[in-house]
Amino acid sequence: MDGQNGSSSICSRPHGTVADGKKKKKKIPDRVTLKKEIGLLSACTIIIGNIIGSGIFISPKGVLEHSGSVGLALVVWLLGGCIAALGSLCYAELGVTIPKSGGDYSYVTEIFGGLMGFLLLWSAVLIMYPTTLAVIALTFSSYVLQPVFPNCVPPYMATRMLSATCLLLLTWVNCSSVRMATRIQDVFTVGKLMALGLIIVVGLVQICNGNYEALTPQVAFSLERTPSVGQIALAFLQASFAFSGWNFLNYVTEEVVEPRRNLPRAIYISIPLVTFVYTLTNIAYFSSMSPEELLSSNAVAVTFGEKLLGMFSVIMPISVALSTFGGINGYLFTSSRLCFSGAREGHLPSLLAMIHYKNCTPIPALLVCCAATIVILCIGETHNLINYVSFINYLSYGVTIAGLLYYRWKKPNLYRPIKVNLLVPVCYLMFWALLLGFSLYSEPVVCGVGLVIMLTGVPVYFLGVHWKEKPKCIYNFIERATYVGQRLCFVVFPQFDPIEIATPSEWTDRSSGRSSLSANS
Repeated sequence: MDGQNGSSSICSRPHGTVADGKKKKKKIPDRVTLKKEIGLLSACTIIIGNIIGSGIFISPKGVLEHSGSVGLALVVWLLGGCIAALGSLCYAELGVTIPKSGGDYSYVTEIFGGLMGFLLLWSAVLIMYPTTLAVIALTFSSYVLQPVFPNCVPPYMATRMLSATCLLLLTWVNCSSVRMATRIQDVFTVGKLMALGLIIVVGLVQICNGNYEALTPQVAFSLERTPSVGQIALAFLQASFAFSGWNFLNYVTEEVVEPRRNLPRAIYISIPLVTFVYTLTNIAYFSSMSPEELLSSNAVAVTFGEKLLGMFSVIMPISVALSTFGGINGYLFTSSRLCFSGAREGHLPSLLAMIHYKNCTPIPALLVCCAATIVILCIGETHNLINYVSFINYLSYGVTIAGLLYYRWKKPNLYRPIKVNLLVPVCYLMFWALLLGFSLYSEPVVCGVGLVIMLTGVPVYFLGVHWKEKPKCIYNFIERATYVGQRLCFVVFPQFDPIEIATPSEWTDRSSGRSSLSANS
């Protein structure tokens, strides 16, 4: 039985007390709910902080390698930002039309139904976000340890231990306070913009001193080899990894102050700013490094600093480490809300839909995200998974934006505070189809593995969610596990204001007690 339906768990006493032993009791607030503590500034820093993580320090090598020339690489970066801007406009409409946390997952579930939504959720929880978090954490540890091991690659165990320590620290912060997590995001986003600003300023000084030969059209577009269309598509996939995170504010819609106003404003401010910064950063790289130097570097920003900053070159690994630290915090904050939303819809165990009775943070969801990332860290090399993640990312973006068009046709009279021109989603989907088609042709194994990962969720959905008449022993086990989890984490089901978050379907699924992987009986 679910805690909402009257089990003897903590959440069955929402206005009472929580037993802590036989005598000691803790007072539960009269209303336990997600707090709206994300204003416009914090909303912008969530988007910018999630986009600018490790990608701009990793992907320039991959983009240049696949594109074949400096000029074409810069075009890929600029177009990548434009495509992200088109997608973000579509997500702005979806975010204010379906004002639920969960982003792509919530929109696809609302529009196409449970199976499609579950497949996105499954691939995101299983591989997409844990892998991205692992890559960012490993980048953080590599840059932190770079000054300690200047002449060799940092030891395998040292990077893993430092990455895990960073993850555990930031998981504790996010479990303790939403306000503390958003303040960290604000500070470190400013820090990472300052780090990229330093790279840009140094690069512009180089250009002013006449060091721009690699950027002249005749040199920039000279091709030692002509890249195939498939290689160009892979270059866009690498750039998309650096831009991933532009939709992450949609994962925390219910915690945004006045989301119908601040959600689109934050998107309109953040995406052009990041595109501008990324393009100038790559220009700075190419003003100071030859294509051969960039391709041979394992830490582009560090090589850049060593070449131009001399004794102050230590600033670069520290700056990159701070940037990735903020990226880890942002990904933990938003990906945990995806687990929370999935559990609330009945697609994940109900324990993950609970929040701390006092701090109002989704502790079980945060712990699952942290544990999944540590497992990925222990498996081995994660950088090879970037293409898998990018493919799944783009696939989910396309399905979601196709859902916008279908929803326009399905419910034409629905009130939409923001309504983008139909050319915006159509142009995005045309580019999306071309990119995925050529990627599949060029790298069938990589794309095939991405599809297989997503499709493994089909039997899980039918066994865990669609199958309603499970044996009683399964429900008893889940009920007991949920009860133990509640006692350990001091979590309860949040209460919601139906006026604030009502959607076109009025949440009938949740109120009717949908059967799921949780112990709904």
